[in-house]
Amino acid sequence: MCDNRSVNGEKGAIFARNELFSGLSADDLEQLAARARACDYREGEVLFYEGDACLGVHLITAGAVKIVKTTPSGRQLVLATQPAPATVAEVPVFDGGPYPATVIATEASRAYLIPRNDFLGFCKLRPELALRFLEVFGGRLRQLVFLMERITFGNVRQRLAQRLLDFAQAAGSKAFTMEETHEEMAAHLGTVREVVTRNLGRFQGEGLIRLNRREIELLDTEGLRAEAETEL
Repeated sequence: MCDNRSVNGEKGAIFARNELFSGLSADDLEQLAARARACDYREGEVLFYEGDACLGVHLITAGAVKIVKTTPSGRQLVLATQPAPATVAEVPVFDGGPYPATVIATEASRAYLIPRNDFLGFCKLRPELALRFLEVFGGRLRQLVFLMERITFGNVRQRLAQRLLDFAQAAGSKAFTMEETHEEMAAHLGTVREVVTRNLGRFQGEGLIRLNRREIELLDTEGLRAEAETEL
């Protein structure tokens, strides 16, 4: 649900939590916030669809979203997840094209929409803001190149092994609870649920991991790392 009223000036403090806007003065932040409107989204609700006309920059201030592409057959590939604070839809704001991907809330979230024309006008007044977004573009491009390399040159076993290692690193432990379903993991890896389930079973059969429903323990970290780094 969106509140079409402008955001109150004191909400500029919310914008300051995002590193892109943190260097702006309090007056600039209030001016930027005054151009935005707040939108609340339920888990699974779509912020915008691929191909829609770009309305502006979306500043995620609470919750998290995922950015997905959908194949003609209906299968989803998750390009990235963005927990708050973050911005999405920066590229079409600058190039004038439609949204290149669909963005979906992965939990209850709040976003502030800064209309495209207002944001571009503000960037002309504060060029340093546009330069900050160039840094974001560079980081996002590197992520996409890495994802393309994984999908193009790596097999599912490699990508799955690396994702398990990433989860363990994020948890700070070899034993962790999977927050993703097999279907959600498949969307991140560019495959289907059955393939993920089958390969997790193989990893367990090979003594690399121990599975107990959504609880996973890495038994052979070096073995998984070797699997992730295997050259085709």
